[in-house]
Amino acid sequence: MLESQFATGRDVRLACRSGSLTGQTAGLARGFAQANLVILPQALAMDFLLFCQRNPKPCPLLAVTEPGQVRPGEIAPDADLRTDLPQYRVWRNGELVDEPTDITRYWQDDFVSFLIGCSFTFEDALLRAGVPVRHIELQRNVPMYRTNVPCVPAGVFHGPLVVSMRPMKPADVVRAVQITSRFPRVHGAPIHIGLPEQIGISDLSRPDFGEAVPVYEDELPVFWACGVTPQSAIMAAKPPLVITHSPGCMFVTDGRDEQLAGG
Repeated sequence: MLESQFATGRDVRLACRSGSLTGQTAGLARGFAQANLVILPQALAMDFLLFCQRNPKPCPLLAVTEPGQVRPGEIAPDADLRTDLPQYRVWRNGELVDEPTDITRYWQDDFVSFLIGCSFTFEDALLRAGVPVRHIELQRNVPMYRTNVPCVPAGVFHGPLVVSMRPMKPADVVRAVQITSRFPRVHGAPIHIGLPEQIGISDLSRPDFGEAVPVYEDELPVFWACGVTPQSAIMAAKPPLVITHSPGCMFVTDGRDEQLAGG
């Protein structure tokens, strides 16, 4: 199993830095918190900070760097945000122009980096409680969908909420709500259960990001707010240059999942 090669967040980061890991990180370094990444010029940082504060469900902040700083502080003191993710996305004027595995050549001294909680963090708690996680079972990226739910705008940033989906049997849904409610800094409890059309999702087999997984007749699709939401806002705002993680290719920290439980 791929995940057995990565006992810690540092193992994942070093594999990314060497170029040997370029795929999604679900199920890797179990027990270590994962994070979404948004990097943008200092001139846009206040607008984006306000966007996160006004939309805490999809954008729970774990860390914000000083301009030009490549190390994200206590959550991973020896990390380098330019190299330590499997894959990045480079956006110019709202258009995706590159998906490199190293962003050193794009780096600017005025860049401010935002690390945002990721739902991959609470998946270990679900698995330990006996709640299956379909995309991990199938070794796929989690399916993610744009919704018809608008985020609260801030400055230039606006756009729809993005959600991740995990199918579950009804009894498991109850347990999943209880478990994930303990993790508000990584999206917390689901924002919607069943009836995907009510939040603007017409076809679960065609996610906007990630990979589709089967939903069986005795299961409900369960939706969590997702840290890919900023990429939707970037597409709407069309800033000159922003860098993000590639969906599912997260920054794995040195922090433990349980350290984020309870707030």
